[in-house]
Amino acid sequence: MNPVMKRRLLGLVLAFAIFGVDQWIKWLVVGPLQLREKAVIELIPFFDLRWTQNFGVSMGMFTADSVEMRWILVAVTGLIALVVTIWMLREKAMGDIVALAMILGGALGNIKDRYELGYVIDYADLHFGEFRPFLIFNVADAAITIGVLIILARSFLLREKGAANTQEQAGETAAES
Repeated sequence: MNPVMKRRLLGLVLAFAIFGVDQWIKWLVVGPLQLREKAVIELIPFFDLRWTQNFGVSMGMFTADSVEMRWILVAVTGLIALVVTIWMLREKAMGDIVALAMILGGALGNIKDRYELGYVIDYADLHFGEFRPFLIFNVADAAITIGVLIILARSFLLREKGAANTQEQAGETAAES
C-alpha cells in the first residue's frame, strides 16, 4: 500500500476512533453517571458535567423545533459529512487528513445523536465563575472545532509560504533573464 493510501486509511481510523470515544462518553454520561437526572456534576472549580439537549447546530443556531427541521438537519449534516469524507479521501498531506478526520468523526457522533434522539447530547461545561468562553459542548464538538482550526491554520500558513516561494521563483527567473 502506498504512503498516501496509508495516510487516508489512518484518517478513516481516526474518524471512527473519535466517533467511538464521543459515543462512549455520551453513554457514560447518560448511563452510569446518570447526568440527565442529576443535571450537574461538579468535577473541578472550572469544569462541570452539565446535561444539555442541543436541538440546534453550531452554537445552538438553526434550532430543529419541528420533526421536519430535525430531519433537514440530519440530511444537511449528513451531506456535509459526505463532502468531508470525499475531501479527506482526496487529500495527500497528513495534516489535512487528520483535520478532516477530526471533523468527520465529530460530525458522525452528532449526526447519530440527532438521528436517534432528535437532539445532540452536550455535557462539557468549561467556566470561570459565571464566564463561559464556550457553550456547553461534547467530544464531537471539540473535534470539529479543532479540525476546522487546523484546516484554517494550514490554509493560511501554507498559502503564505506558497506565495513567498512563488515570488522568490519569479525573482530568480527575472534575474536569469
